Amino acid sequence: MPPVKKKPAAQAELFATSTPKQIQDILWKAADKLRGSMDAAQYKEFVLGLIFLKYISDAFGERRDQLAKELAEEGIEEDRWAELLEDKDEYTGEHVFWVPETARWSWIAANAKAKGVGLLLNEAMDAIMRENAALTGVLPKIFNSDNVDQKRLAELVDLISDARFGGSGDKPAQDILGEVYEYFLGNFARAEGKRGGEFYTPRSVVQLLVEVLEPYEGRVYDPACGSGGMFVQAGKFIEAHRGRGHKSDIAVYGQELNERTWRLGKMNLAIHGIDGNLAARWGDTFADDKHPDLKADFVMANPPFNIKDWARKESDPRWRYGVPPKNNANYAWLQHIVSKLGERGTAGVVLANGSMSSQSSGEGEIRKALVEADLVACMVALPSQLFRTTQIPACLWFLSKDKSPQGARQLNDRRGEILFIDAREMGEMVDRIERNLTQADLAKIAGTYHAWRGTKSARDEGLSYEDEAGFCFTADLKTVRKHGYVLTPGRYVGAVEVEEEDAEVIAEKIARLTGELYKLFDMSDELAKTVREQLGRVNA
Repeated sequence: MPPVKKKPAAQAELFATSTPKQIQDILWKAADKLRGSMDAAQYKEFVLGLIFLKYISDAFGERRDQLAKELAEEGIEEDRWAELLEDKDEYTGEHVFWVPETARWSWIAANAKAKGVGLLLNEAMDAIMRENAALTGVLPKIFNSDNVDQKRLAELVDLISDARFGGSGDKPAQDILGEVYEYFLGNFARAEGKRGGEFYTPRSVVQLLVEVLEPYEGRVYDPACGSGGMFVQAGKFIEAHRGRGHKSDIAVYGQELNERTWRLGKMNLAIHGIDGNLAARWGDTFADDKHPDLKADFVMANPPFNIKDWARKESDPRWRYGVPPKNNANYAWLQHIVSKLGERGTAGVVLANGSMSSQSSGEGEIRKALVEADLVACMVALPSQLFRTTQIPACLWFLSKDKSPQGARQLNDRRGEILFIDAREMGEMVDRIERNLTQADLAKIAGTYHAWRGTKSARDEGLSYEDEAGFCFTADLKTVRKHGYVLTPGRYVGAVEVEEEDAEVIAEKIARLTGELYKLFDMSDELAKTVREQLGRVNA
């Protein structure tokens, strides 16, 4: 039901009866018509820039309405309202971006046809960046290019206007636009295939990292932050467990190599109300660490798998456990992350499965050193097809600088132990090629870790840890040494135990199937005999 074929009034009526998911689908189909001759990366920035502009305009409008209500309640004379409603401090003091009049969505929509929508959008982006230092150099100015169909762009502006993002039940504009932004990021990642993995981590994988680490407060860092999904999910976790007002309990630090992706990340954090430090510019984490003195409480990362061309310097002080090989940066990422952990810091890292067992170019020795330093807390083998953008099997490394009970926290003493979880059989297919971890899967994996570690959430839920054949196992360092420091969970968790009754049933099935197989063999012999006889008659 493409809305661009309807009249504006019909579009508004359509949106009034649509669910948020339907609105997302409608906007995606409409925006897709603008693709034209733009490359995928530029198109992504183009569309998400529009969504961001709509968000900050809606947020500004919500604050303006609130301010008008406050002025009325205080009995301020209406002839002073115009001046007070344009007081920039009344907005920035409430963490709302200041939007100049000519950059407000209502003004753009009203003047688009008369003055040219592409030019107005470029000027709006410029005006917003001039007025908000945090957005300097972030917003795209690509709307008036030759390869942009201005008619369809104007239709898209009308469509976004009719969507009324801020008016869906009890959800503010920030939540609605945040969901749309995430939806578009996911769709772009799917559309771009392998390259999409550079800026997007599947949502269920990010959720798992956050649920295990529980970043309630402190410094949260991602050295390859992409579009900021780790930080957004951390914010949602805090909101779900402690309320909306506690998102500021974490301080966010990130770095991103790709300029356009860095812009998307800055916009994503702004849309979700997260005041993050993604540095003043993009940059290579290995060659130009933007947060050299940071010691984080939590690190969450999905760095690019197995990268061969990276800024390697043998004398780098981060290589405390061994110099990573030239042709693979996996152990460079791990050691960089360890170097960023505070005294009791914890980390969750997505890496290729090969990182758990590789012996090439000294990687086995680095892994041994990490294990002997008691930095590895948990290893999780993930199911296949979670990552639409790559077929490389993946795993999760959970690192910890302190596995002791930690005094008042009363955690289980896990020094000299590693938890292995084999989650390869988990998840459900959402379509022919993509799998997601379900909420039950996330709860089981995270719950197992928390029961093992003895966290407060595990105690509150009455969880206690036990090894489960085929799923989880606690190994001491002596056991890991026997396995040559290979950290593949399948080596440790063993096979699933089969109950005796089930074993009897299986034995009966085997006997029955074996009998049927023998009958088939006999029938095959008889058939072969008959064929030979028939051929003999023909030849005679």
